Amino acid sequence: MQMDGKERRDKIVELLGSSADAISGNQLAKILGVSRQVVVQDIALLRATNKNIISTTRGYMLYIVEDLKATRSFLVRHTTEQIEDELCVIVDNGGKVLDVTVMHDIYGQIQADLIIKTRQEVYEFVEKVKTKRTVPLKELTDGIHVHTVEADSENVLDRIEDALRERGFLVTE
Repeated sequence: MQMDGKERRDKIVELLGSSADAISGNQLAKILGVSRQVVVQDIALLRATNKNIISTTRGYMLYIVEDLKATRSFLVRHTTEQIEDELCVIVDNGGKVLDVTVMHDIYGQIQADLIIKTRQEVYEFVEKVKTKRTVPLKELTDGIHVHTVEADSENVLDRIEDALRERGFLVTE
């Protein structure tokens, strides 16, 4: 028996909520017995109802907003070869990289969710950049970009800021 749209969307939220890892659109489509395009449309409808579903390079995730976490945006600059080093500095010091944002002269603000919290996720991200032959967003703005970082406390964010400054990644105007 085929699920109706509401049942299918409820199942998507249930699947994403019970998974510690991202689930790809293709995986969701297979589980639900629908096309990937139907999943994409369902995700859009769920987002419109304020479900915290984000799209990462690994698939969809239900992001639970944790009130006790501290966040800070860091303006950084580095080469493509330094992406791994920059992200490892953040996660090794206790941060979770939520996103990357650039300010483009024509298109304005462009933002992408990353949700990177471990070295393994850093390595997977860097590998995708290499194998997919994509251009990181920072390339649109001469290497300058912003990361929103989440951590357990302001002290952890201070430590991350100091480490980024020490490595020469932090942009100070």
